[in-house]
Amino acid sequence: MFFTILIFGTVILLSIPGALIFIPLAVLTGNVNPLYRVGNWIAHSGLLMGGICFRVEGRERVPRGCACIFMVNHVSNLDPPALLPMLPGRTSIFLKKSLMKLPVLGYGFRLGNFIPVERSGSPETAQRNIAAAVQVLKQGIHITTFVEGTRSRDGRMLPFKKGPFYLAKESGALCIPVSIHGTEKMMAKGSMAIKPGTVHILFHEPIDPAGFPTREELMVAVRASIASGLPEWMRT
Repeated sequence: MFFTILIFGTVILLSIPGALIFIPLAVLTGNVNPLYRVGNWIAHSGLLMGGICFRVEGRERVPRGCACIFMVNHVSNLDPPALLPMLPGRTSIFLKKSLMKLPVLGYGFRLGNFIPVERSGSPETAQRNIAAAVQVLKQGIHITTFVEGTRSRDGRMLPFKKGPFYLAKESGALCIPVSIHGTEKMMAKGSMAIKPGTVHILFHEPIDPAGFPTREELMVAVRASIASGLPEWMRT
């Protein structure tokens, strides 16, 4: 538990002054970018202090000057803090609605245009989530979505949710498949213990949803791209 305590201790120690300075600054100026960058720096610093290293490839493939949808596999709770600081520009993500109610942190999520998700499963709820994401993309902010919808328990890819592909077809935004692995060994599903290791993040070539007649065909293409960057045992 030493590395777990070290990571959380670093994050808490840095978050207190960060929140006191940059949340009021964001409210006063209307500019969330400094708060976003500081939040990512804090998360990244905590992971580095815990002995976590990063191997990032393909970031040059991400086009500049347009909002994209990053579509990522999901194997650990470490995936978001490991990935978000590596993304160019600013991104929004889908969050459980309950996280928006957390003191201070939830307010920061709202300032950052993160999208609260109600997991009722109803078509009306899904449409609201997609409409909110389209508006975020129109502001020039990326969307990052973990397309399996939940963490894989053993690292193997799960079936993809349809929502991200509805969003891609609705918005026309380029899809950037991202493969992430290594974190499944550092923080397994159901455990709070964090171990040191190397996070592998691979950005693939953009995929234009306009090139696919159906959402299902787009999903197949994205899945194949993500799988190509994972170890063989994780692809099934």
